[in-house]
Amino acid sequence: MAGFNELKGKVEGLAHKAGEFASQNSDKISDGIDKAGDFIDSKTGGKYADKVDGVQDGAKNFLGNLGNKDQA
Repeated sequence: MAGFNELKGKVEGLAHKAGEFASQNSDKISDGIDKAGDFIDSKTGGKYADKVDGVQDGAKNFLGNLGNKDQA
């Protein structure tokens, strides 16, 4: 089990670093989410705009929760 615990520790460390990165760059990541959604809407003629908006909202909520989790 030592190998598993070592791997678990590395994964937790990477998750912590990802959370820090997301917290420090949330505005840039949010802009990227918006641009990706706009790109998809432009390529599909807005046919799936409601679904794209839902995914964007979910991604931004997840991003916000990462920042809050890091502060807790």
